[in-house]
Amino acid sequence: MASNIQSIYSTDVPFPVQPFSLDFHSARLTEKQFEELCRNNPDMKFELSAKGKLIIMPPTSMESGWKNSRLTRRIDVWTEEDGTGMSFDSSTMFTLPNGAKRSPDVSWILRGRVEKLSLAERRRFARIVPDFVIELRSPTDALKDLQDKLAEYIENGVRLGWLIDPMEKKVHVYRGNGKVEVLDNPEKVSGEDVLKGFELNPREIW
Repeated sequence: MASNIQSIYSTDVPFPVQPFSLDFHSARLTEKQFEELCRNNPDMKFELSAKGKLIIMPPTSMESGWKNSRLTRRIDVWTEEDGTGMSFDSSTMFTLPNGAKRSPDVSWILRGRVEKLSLAERRRFARIVPDFVIELRSPTDALKDLQDKLAEYIENGVRLGWLIDPMEKKVHVYRGNGKVEVLDNPEKVSGEDVLKGFELNPREIW
């Protein structure tokens, strides 16, 4: 199966490549099979939807990589100073209660929640829901797909999520109560009661 995926995901395809999915719901991948697939294809990034679709993500362009690195650094610096939680980069995968396996571009979890996981659990795609996530829209991302992903995060227990759209210069704020607010070219976005005291100026990455 891995060789078939590699042929589909050929380097001959012009960049940028949009994410695409393969429907595995009738031959549902087990957790072990999915982990082996990821381990055997370290140069590729996968996600798995709650319905069993294997989502193959394209490599990141230099521009998107820089923006994501900047976001990760902002959260990481604040996290170290604050001390109440732990931040994670875009390579970190979580298993949500609905069975989906997702890798937010940036995520943050209260330290006490992480410490309740065993070392074995932390070394796998842990069954834990981040308190906070960021998804950064790149030119290859359909806005609707990211909106659906943020809604899924909230439905599964994420308390605060940001969908940052540099192309439209907007930030979609998703809250645990189900409310969504769209900020047009904001000068700052607040971590509210989840990342208390944290503020981001999205214009740094427009």
